[in-house]
Amino acid sequence: MGFTLIKGTFHVVGYSPDGDSIRFKANRNENWVKVNGNVKLNKNDHAQLRFQAIDTLETHYKKQHQPEEFAEGAMQFLLNAIEITDVVWNETKSRIQSANDGTRGYVLCRESEKYGRPIAFVFAGETELEDGQNVFLDGEYLKNSLNYKMITSGYAYPTYYFGLFYDLRQTFTEATVESRTSNIGLYNSDKTNTGFIVSSLDSITQKHVILPKLFRRLVAHLLEHDNVDNFIEELKLEREKVFLIDKAHDTYFDTLIQVEDGEVRMTEEIENLMFLG
Repeated sequence: MGFTLIKGTFHVVGYSPDGDSIRFKANRNENWVKVNGNVKLNKNDHAQLRFQAIDTLETHYKKQHQPEEFAEGAMQFLLNAIEITDVVWNETKSRIQSANDGTRGYVLCRESEKYGRPIAFVFAGETELEDGQNVFLDGEYLKNSLNYKMITSGYAYPTYYFGLFYDLRQTFTEATVESRTSNIGLYNSDKTNTGFIVSSLDSITQKHVILPKLFRRLVAHLLEHDNVDNFIEELKLEREKVFLIDKAHDTYFDTLIQVEDGEVRMTEEIENLMFLG
């Protein structure tokens, strides 16, 4: 499965990285032309990577965050993995003021998303492979990626979108099942499928560990409402299409959420879903 290999450096100074998004500067900007879509670069030629197939807990979504043990933990795991050290945040911890960044790494990428972020498998360090070459990515090579290591370390949920190849998806799914079975990291605290009471925003920002996609939908609702009584009705308006992998069946995200007496739960495991939008 062909992916363009792009070598470069990771950067955090002046930014607000989290566990699945960080700035990356290619050694050669012309390599981005090989990626489907229009990769957006800022004045420093930095692209904001979007990690393929994973979602880590939110650190600053709509000025809200998920439980810090795993939200901040995922970000720190990433910084450690790419060897960025001596990080100093501003007083509000909204932006990094200084750090020893510019560490080396590379990405494997086929396309960018609608906001111009390259959808990438991310790797720390050097490789003997040639910059800009087309690389066949299989499940074994995938295990070297930070995307995969985030799952096996219990700092990320899998989140699949249409177009992710079957064998790569299966590698992530097997790792997810193993992490959940072994109660590794967030999987020991996850309430997405077992259910969780939502009495206020604090319920999901301070207490319950849940799927970030569900968290984002709940935050948007709770910033406007005092409870989750009409949460399903709002989800229906979004008409967010989802494909159930085991049933080979299209549906909508709202059909997978149950709300009863203030308790919210998702009825399908996240690795059985492929988002179509």
